[in-house]
Amino acid sequence: MSNLAPTTTAEPCAADPARPTLQALPGRLTDLGGLAIRRLLPRSQRRLVGPWCFLDSYGPLTFSSGKPMDVAPHPHIGLQTVSWLLEGEVIHHDSLGLEGTATPGVLNLMTAGRGIAHAEETPAANVGRLRGVQLWVALPEASRAVAPAFASHDALPALELDGGAATVMVGQLGTARSPAQTFSPIVGAELRGTPGARLSLPLEQDFEHALVPLSGECTLDGEPLAVDTLYYLGCERRELVLAVGAQPLRALLLGGAPFGETILMWWNFVARTTEEIVAAREDWQEGRRFGEVRAYAGDRLPAPAFLARPVPRG
Repeated sequence: MSNLAPTTTAEPCAADPARPTLQALPGRLTDLGGLAIRRLLPRSQRRLVGPWCFLDSYGPLTFSSGKPMDVAPHPHIGLQTVSWLLEGEVIHHDSLGLEGTATPGVLNLMTAGRGIAHAEETPAANVGRLRGVQLWVALPEASRAVAPAFASHDALPALELDGGAATVMVGQLGTARSPAQTFSPIVGAELRGTPGARLSLPLEQDFEHALVPLSGECTLDGEPLAVDTLYYLGCERRELVLAVGAQPLRALLLGGAPFGETILMWWNFVARTTEEIVAAREDWQEGRRFGEVRAYAGDRLPAPAFLARPVPRG
């Protein structure tokens, strides 16, 4: 998914790991053509969780016609996109000529590397419902110029837990490791908790983590957690124990080693300098580098205005 509400200047994002904590960051609501989008990362209070640098939650939406998801071709550099659905279908087309349909339980993972363009839309054959999340992972310096790639994974590992289970989208949780290609120490998993149960799962002590309830009810350390709020948990936790309420719980667990690099984010680019962003923007506008998404019927997204202001580095 494109960042359809960018700032005019680049946002510096640096790791700010904390000891075990519980920092609540409610989603910032935006309406995009009738599709409710809640921006959870980046926020002024928390820019990164490990290498995770962007998180939008959307839906739930019920529809009988049209395409609630219709994001025209747009470019990316320096990141991976992670598309994960709870309900519905979203089809991916890219400038490599590849296609993949995300459905519940199927991971669409695109590695932008040095440059790729893609589009995402609701397919004509659909169930009339849509609920999901779109995430970005910042690529580290050593990997951010890799060749672009796309993969769809429909056989992800499950980890049985006390009080529920987890599907590991990327990285590793406990003994379950995802087949998805990653470039940094990372974890991304969907948790499911049984009503009334005590859901317990292991955590990597050296990672920082965040939890996003997606549906249902739960408490952590006696604190009720709200749906579509990102709860930053800090580092040094060996386990996470959630008390599940009367409704089944679905939640997103994100984590990774604190990202040791400052990144610049603007529109759909993750870079290190404003010069890189200017070059990528010009290449997109002039039809260079990113290629064409020929499978999409429609115009591509133009780049918004960018102010190449000097960015403090620290």
